[in-house]
Amino acid sequence: MSQVELPAFWAVIPAAGIGSRMRADRPKQYLELAGRTILEHTLDCFLDHPCLKGLVVSLVADDPWWPNLPCSRDPRIVCAPGGKERADSVLNALTRLAELGAGDQDWVLVHDAARPNLSAFDLELLLTELADDPVGGLLAVPARDTLKRAGPDGRVRETVDRSLIWQAYTPQMFRFAALYRALADALVAGVPITDESSALEWAGQTPRLVEGRADNLKITRPEDLDWLRQRR
Repeated sequence: MSQVELPAFWAVIPAAGIGSRMRADRPKQYLELAGRTILEHTLDCFLDHPCLKGLVVSLVADDPWWPNLPCSRDPRIVCAPGGKERADSVLNALTRLAELGAGDQDWVLVHDAARPNLSAFDLELLLTELADDPVGGLLAVPARDTLKRAGPDGRVRETVDRSLIWQAYTPQMFRFAALYRALADALVAGVPITDESSALEWAGQTPRLVEGRADNLKITRPEDLDWLRQRR
């Protein structure tokens, strides 16, 4: 790792999803992994970092599980209301950050609540690589498998050049004002926003891809959680 001075940063964790594909009795971020919830593992990497300025978790109204977690009483963590979509939850969290004193040029890292295997090395790598970047960027992994574009009939139409394709991961790291403006404008325009990078892209920016570890996976299906449990 280079000797670039790491920037201070805020973290945002949108955690208002229900994770219906997990077929569980609670939102997936509250399922157990190695004796603790997925969300607690997700927060650890940020709470352990000395450059963290504060962290906002976006939660569904009357979330019954959050108050029972020890980390809910951590003074560095504040809550914001979750929204209908991820972008709404992130925008609500950014509004909360503004109340906490976040400046226009402050870095904000947005990370999936159900991505608990972020390594400290990858977090340091992202902060180092983007410390002086004019736009910001995200952790990502180059596509490894052959990719096919399908037609509406479910048959292959073409093989896609995978050398140009990356899987977008999180954290995604952008300046506070630029991210807030891009998300707010995109939502007003009715543009579908799948992640923070897509909002910046819509605003005409070109976020940088920083190659991270492939095991920084997002828990989406039961087999994802089983895979992680075998490695904890």
